[in-house]
Amino acid sequence: MKILICGATGLIGSALTELCLRENHQVHYLTTRKSKIEQSENNKGFLWNPAEGEIDETCFEGVDAIVNLSGANIAKRWTETYKQEIMNSRVDTANIIFKALRNAKNHTIKHYVSASGTAIYPSSLTENYTEDTEKESNDFLGKVVKQWELHANQFKSLEIPVTILRTGLVLSEKGGVLVEMAKPVKFGVGAAMGSGKQWQSWIHIDDIARMYLHVLTNQITGVYNGVGPNPTTNKLLTKEIASVLNKPFFLPNIPKFVMKLMLGEMSTLLFSSQQVNSEKIEHTNFNFTFPELTPALENLLKK
Repeated sequence: MKILICGATGLIGSALTELCLRENHQVHYLTTRKSKIEQSENNKGFLWNPAEGEIDETCFEGVDAIVNLSGANIAKRWTETYKQEIMNSRVDTANIIFKALRNAKNHTIKHYVSASGTAIYPSSLTENYTEDTEKESNDFLGKVVKQWELHANQFKSLEIPVTILRTGLVLSEKGGVLVEMAKPVKFGVGAAMGSGKQWQSWIHIDDIARMYLHVLTNQITGVYNGVGPNPTTNKLLTKEIASVLNKPFFLPNIPKFVMKLMLGEMSTLLFSSQQVNSEKIEHTNFNFTFPELTPALENLLKK
């Protein structure tokens, strides 16, 4: 299969590219930097500039499926300007691909797979969210995810089947939430955030990469939660990180107002609570390599 990956140098994109190449698939990828372009037989880079509506349309040649993982990092301070960048980076990338394919006379695309987020679900300590949940979050990230999915679903009008993976916290040793949570723990000052009771639906980096390839190779369409089967709480996650690293965990929880003073609106990332269900993807015969938290953390933190 020949797969076009947008966001191929990001956390999930890098893991997915590596997996695709290992499984003998061909990868095309889009980048905004000439320095990141390779031209090997199975891994070819192409330039684009979504903000300016520019794309090298030869990237579509012979491609069977598109995976769009593009999006500005949400773990940076949310100024009003940067909030617009978070939104635009998800909407613009989908739009430029859509317009190019709509105008193409002969394209071979048979599947469009888009990243999304569990932030579409409202924060709750008691709800267990499935893909059929009708409640939607009205905070900033909830609005971002709704637009993200809306612009992914426009590909259906081109008779291209669409898959959306609502991804939770991706645990990786190469970046993201785990690296940031482990930093204070390594210095013996790890602590839970707020009440520590907020649910955190997580997935190992290897499993989310495998999930993307699973929906591609089996042509699975629709909306799926890209999370593992065993959500945890912020306190238990932090405590388990400390345990795996053989570090103490005794400090009092960090009050919510302190983090709000430090991070502003972005602090909602630390206190939002979504207990998200993975049964729908499991019913497609997807099996998790790391369904349990402790083995996942040991695999990542003891490398």
